[in-house]
Amino acid sequence: MIHYLKLIRWQNLLMIVFVQYLLKYALLVPFKDKHGVFTALNNFEFFILVFSTVCIASAGYIINDIYDIETDKINKPNRLIINKHISEKIGFNLFIVLNIIGVGLGFYLSNSIGKSSFFVLFVVASALLYLYSTALKQIMIVGNIVISLVVALSILIVGIFELLPVMAEINKSAQQTFLDIILDYAVFAFLINLVREIIKDIEDIDGDYNAGMETLPVVIGRDRANSVAFIVSLLPTIAVIYYVITYLFKQQLVVAYFLVFVVGPLIYATIKIFNAEQKSDYRHISHVLKVVMLTGMLSILMYQFILK
Repeated sequence: MIHYLKLIRWQNLLMIVFVQYLLKYALLVPFKDKHGVFTALNNFEFFILVFSTVCIASAGYIINDIYDIETDKINKPNRLIINKHISEKIGFNLFIVLNIIGVGLGFYLSNSIGKSSFFVLFVVASALLYLYSTALKQIMIVGNIVISLVVALSILIVGIFELLPVMAEINKSAQQTFLDIILDYAVFAFLINLVREIIKDIEDIDGDYNAGMETLPVVIGRDRANSVAFIVSLLPTIAVIYYVITYLFKQQLVVAYFLVFVVGPLIYATIKIFNAEQKSDYRHISHVLKVVMLTGMLSILMYQFILK
């Protein structure tokens, strides 16, 4: 059982679940009376949305491991699961089943709220994860951008399903404001994940090179890829600072939170990227960025002080 949980990256799935529930129950629901925010999904329907997202993400992790067997033999020999603990056939069957469940639930949910066109989001997410593992991740920077877009979509989909179906002239201003907030978090997740993907590619350069993959560090070299990672890492830092200055500067507690738990670690990660040389350095940076993703999302709890 433990190998199946590792295969689907249960920690990452918990993060998805946590963030999606945080968005609904810490950002949207509490402001129904204060700001007139309406949500479209009841508790059970929201559970379906989250479960569908988790199924599609799980399938993505599985197919990625199946197509990464050769590179993982070099990059992560101690963490191999496919063909070591779980057969490739079982993994592929599980990938198909999880996709059918995830996309099927997305179809049911979209139709149950009268927005059948929203079903496309689940198909696109599933297709992108498959294409990423089979082809796109081998193309310089394209794979990094695609997987980061899927991560951002897992956040944005909450706003799409919760706010858009019940948006009307009478509440358009409030709905749009909170949709914009969710979009900001989706952009943040995109940027953090993009940096992390580039860092992971630099860490895995040896296995990727032997597998004939044309990732950024393989094509332009480790040092130049380091420079690109350094420049890209400045983007989320600048974006967060701009956000704090523009919208939150009057909230001292909130500003302190962002400076200590988001901006500070981002600057630290950027400095570490500049000096990184060993695989252990890149692994450490990747862990720091993962923590920043969590602390960034936890800032959702601060909106009770921001939006009074």
